[in-house]
Amino acid sequence: MSESQLWDDVDDYFISQLAPEDEVLAATLRDSEAAGLPEIAVSAAAGKLLHLLAQIQGATRILEIGTLGGYSTIWLARALPADGRLVTLEYSPKHAEVATRNIARAGLDKIVEVRVGPALESLAELADEAAETAETAENPAPFDLVFIDADKVNNPHYVEWALKLTRPGSLIIIDNVVRGGRVADPDNTSPDVRGTRTAIELIGSHARLSGAAIQTVGKKGYDGFALARVLDQSS
Repeated sequence: MSESQLWDDVDDYFISQLAPEDEVLAATLRDSEAAGLPEIAVSAAAGKLLHLLAQIQGATRILEIGTLGGYSTIWLARALPADGRLVTLEYSPKHAEVATRNIARAGLDKIVEVRVGPALESLAELADEAAETAETAENPAPFDLVFIDADKVNNPHYVEWALKLTRPGSLIIIDNVVRGGRVADPDNTSPDVRGTRTAIELIGSHARLSGAAIQTVGKKGYDGFALARVLDQSS
């Protein structure tokens, strides 16, 4: 048995016991594939982990950067209370259209908002909206959790925006940080690697962030994710 087959078998076992997909999640993947979306959604195991992290966090407001077909969106949104809110940012109108249908079928369209366009522009708009809210409310609601899974070259910019849109105690998650091991190669200058490496170094050096990164193997191959907790300004 090959090493990759072993990884798949172990993932299948864990998923069958701990994260079995229901018809809504399965249909989300089927329809995304039928629409020609790239097959890069998180695995069911990773989706369940996102769901649990949102629950542990007690999240009521979630920001997702990179929607694709809405698979991870559904896992995250299912962790929210009935009055919760999830804003997900997607560059591609085609991807957003597929995701919107999938989210509606999951019965989550009342708490999920899909925003279409370059994420950096949408993030600036969210910051402007938060500033406007601050003028009329004593405690404008920040995001409790941010999941970053979009173009890797902009990862450091996404982390910086996440800091502006969260609060002390919020959680920032960055997917796909291992890049097949290339992230540790100082001679690799690929834009995705440089963006990911800069984001990791930003987390490690920023006074308001405490983070860790974990390597993973499984149905998505060799990869990993980073977690960062937002600290108080005085910490």
